[in-house]
Amino acid sequence: MFSLLFTILLLFGDGSTSGTFSAKVIKVVDGNTIEVHNSDKEVVLLLLNGVDCPEPGQPAADHAKAFTEKMVLKKKVTIVLHGKDRWGNKLATVLLNGGTNLNHELVKSGLAWAHPSADKTVVSFQEEAKANKLGLWQTEDPTPPWVYKRQQTMMAPKGR
Repeated sequence: MFSLLFTILLLFGDGSTSGTFSAKVIKVVDGNTIEVHNSDKEVVLLLLNGVDCPEPGQPAADHAKAFTEKMVLKKKVTIVLHGKDRWGNKLATVLLNGGTNLNHELVKSGLAWAHPSADKTVVSFQEEAKANKLGLWQTEDPTPPWVYKRQQTMMAPKGR
């Protein structure tokens, strides 16, 4: 009996990796990472699904963060969870009142890359921003954040 109850809790638990809920955005960590208060006033860290903004230190990183702050900081939003990434971060789509999709708006504005696994819609938004030389696409060949992070790791001093 205990085993069955435990399995049910694991499968249906608290909805922390799938589902939809309303929340208030309390902090913008970077362009594609936010913290929200859920209905239980718990702080939940979320990464935007399917998009990746420049990392701190990269061109346009501050602009992407400011854009996200302007769009959602201190506002009530709808969160659609998409599970977790390989590091355990919760992945989400953030919808504003009226249905505006923050994830899409970042890519449309040229402030985020479509993640390599993103759907065709997000990729088409990136191609349009690139063609119009918006945001990070004003430079010839911007470095994607996943490449930038790898480069930073390779340049870091090794421990003894």
